[in-house]
Amino acid sequence: MENSTNPFYLNLTLFMNIGHYRYPSFVFCLLLYSFIVSANLVMILIIIRERTLHEPMYIFIAFLSVNSLYGSTGFFPRFFMDLLSDSHLISRPACFTQIYIIYTYASNEMTILGIMAYDRYVAVCHPLHYHRKMTSKTVLKLSALAWFFPAFGLIVCISLSARLPLCGNEIQKLFCANWNVVKLSCVATDANNIYGLWLTITTVFLPLSFVLFSYLKIVIVCWRSSAEFKGKVLHSCLPHIVSFVIYSITGFCDIALSRYDIEEINPFVAGILSLEFVVIPPILNPLVYGLKLPEIRRHILQMLSLHKIIS
Repeated sequence: MENSTNPFYLNLTLFMNIGHYRYPSFVFCLLLYSFIVSANLVMILIIIRERTLHEPMYIFIAFLSVNSLYGSTGFFPRFFMDLLSDSHLISRPACFTQIYIIYTYASNEMTILGIMAYDRYVAVCHPLHYHRKMTSKTVLKLSALAWFFPAFGLIVCISLSARLPLCGNEIQKLFCANWNVVKLSCVATDANNIYGLWLTITTVFLPLSFVLFSYLKIVIVCWRSSAEFKGKVLHSCLPHIVSFVIYSITGFCDIALSRYDIEEINPFVAGILSLEFVVIPPILNPLVYGLKLPEIRRHILQMLSLHKIIS
């Protein structure tokens, strides 16, 4: 018999009964997911195929696309099932698996943006030493830090949450979130709170601070330079700034929503806000980098032209 104080299934309560609109919603979200997969795959394949793009900046852009595919694939399939289903129960193992995937996606995004900021800082502030500092070995170390630190850090976080006995099963989200599960605990959660704070500082606020510091140094260098140099820097850094601002805003919306009383917010608005950080960056990143950076844009146009000729 199942222990009522430690339910095996959790209920995602933010799904509304949208009736006949569930099918248009499903088709719309399927189109979004298809675009995310197609656009990010194009970015990855172009950067892998073209030797001229085998530079640190483009490698990190490819990492963003890989992370977008990872996070989207961890979210959308389950979301499609819930859209078409009348029941929104999810087992504890599946819930914690979803938490791990979505949270590593979110942490990876911030750490990758952090190492991209370092790359731009070196390129602008130390251009003569760029190739000496941004060697293949350095890129490998930064990449390992960006991917593996969040992965191992979140294993501990999920392990602490999974051991908690729960006195409820209602999660006011469209997907499983760690804080919402921890709030259901029947016992004290001091260890979870302390570790969660440390993990947030190291995977969110440290990269955030480093990005701001890097761009402060870049602004100081640009302030003393010619208009032509400022234009080149803006052209090089603008896509990264746009990605960083978009992700920061969408991530803040989700964090604020987790700490707010959902019952005081319109369910539709709450649903949209909770989806932003797993939907908007994977859509906009390939558009921002693909359209703004001429090297990538040129290869995309060549690919499209070749496809037209073959057709």
